[in-house]
Amino acid sequence: MSSEETQTGEIRDVDTVVIGAGPVGENVADRLRRGGLSVTIVESHLVGGECSFAACIPSKALLRPAAAVDAARSVDGARQAVAGELDAVAVAARRTGFTHGWDDSGQREWLDGAGIDLVRGHGRLVAPGVVEVAPTHGGDAGDGTTTTDPVRLRARHAVVVATGTAPLLPPIPGLAEATPWTNREATRADVAPRRLVVLGGGPVACELATAWRSLGSDEVTVVERGDRVLGRVEPFAAEAVAAGLRHQGIAVCTGVSAVAVERDGPGAAVRVRLDDGTMLEADELLVATGRTPNTTDLGLDVVGLDPGSWLEADDSGLVSGVDGGWLYAAGDVTHEVLLTHVGKYQARACGDAIVARARGDLDDAPAPWGPYAATARHRAVPQVVYTRPEVAAVGLSEAEARAAGLDVRVVTRAIDVAGASLHADDYEGTAQIVVDEARRIIVGATFVGPEVGEMLHAATIAVVGEVPLDRLWHAVPAFPSVSEVWLRLLEDYGL
Repeated sequence: MSSEETQTGEIRDVDTVVIGAGPVGENVADRLRRGGLSVTIVESHLVGGECSFAACIPSKALLRPAAAVDAARSVDGARQAVAGELDAVAVAARRTGFTHGWDDSGQREWLDGAGIDLVRGHGRLVAPGVVEVAPTHGGDAGDGTTTTDPVRLRARHAVVVATGTAPLLPPIPGLAEATPWTNREATRADVAPRRLVVLGGGPVACELATAWRSLGSDEVTVVERGDRVLGRVEPFAAEAVAAGLRHQGIAVCTGVSAVAVERDGPGAAVRVRLDDGTMLEADELLVATGRTPNTTDLGLDVVGLDPGSWLEADDSGLVSGVDGGWLYAAGDVTHEVLLTHVGKYQARACGDAIVARARGDLDDAPAPWGPYAATARHRAVPQVVYTRPEVAAVGLSEAEARAAGLDVRVVTRAIDVAGASLHADDYEGTAQIVVDEARRIIVGATFVGPEVGEMLHAATIAVVGEVPLDRLWHAVPAFPSVSEVWLRLLEDYGL
């Protein structure tokens, strides 16, 4: 039977069922299959999920061309070779190329090759261990292949919820009726709106404001109700990003909230009233104020959970409050860390735990779902914000470390090494480490500057590995690389 063939009225017994075929669901399914279990994955939209088609991949494809031009213009001799402006049509075409024209046939071929069955439709729990898949029609459903009648999948060992999240529209009067952009529309659009208002100041808001300003939007305004954009990163990093946004001609309004939205009809201007009385008018409104779990129509009530709620799961992915030890969750739906790479990490741990429990050897097997999962999910999460300048951070901020009761010392310095000067004539950047003095290890690191995301993994290894500073001193950075700032940080610390 091919991945999408189903029989009318079929009840199929399988080892495991995964609901959701985004990156998290794909990784769970792959680990389960590698572990010798049969897997059926259920997806009502595009295989590959939000990340592949409406978030990480297309947004970075929109951002990269402008960053590349900026990099060339920052080096004398290269800037003279750069003429003209970005070709927005070519940028959009390249973005569309990365999404394969929003066609998931390549992802479906991968499932086939991995031995993972795909049932296209909307899956919901109807009994313990039983998922009913209802037909879906139209929309983002790949080639349109659907089930013709509901199909029931009975899992011998586990059902995994990997349905992710959807954009959250705050309850602002008139907002829903104004049909605003979310990340989905903003990453799919081909033409820059002349005027764009962005509600929210997190990574998605800052990145997409940056992208569309570079692609031709004359007026871009970011509205953040907090006192700064990127409220979860170190203050110095947030300040650098806000300055970068303003340098690009983006207005940044903090400490204000939208209280009403008006739009007279499709194609009409949208008006946004703020709580300080300001009225903003734009051609499009982008809402990037948060996410909500895709659990509303999942049948959670059948197992005693609240529809629409986040799923609380342990480090193996086992969902709390459900008897029988068969329901698992991984990725954004657990509300741990809403990042693709963390979700994929959870997925691998979850899949391995299910395989071990199915074999009955969980107690004797190595446990990647135990302390390592807790470390990555709670203490050493890396993230890059692809603004200009970039922000790359891992682990605890200074405030978080102090709130955790750690005796910390913070070392902050400019990234002023030779490699930075060679990288760009006007290089500006800052590096910071947060050191737990009791253990003499780094518990957090933040970098701000051009392409600092490529320096982050070294910091992640130091934090996850709890590498003692005396040992880290012997990790000699290459000269003349920007990473030489590591040596300077340790010298400033006193080593």
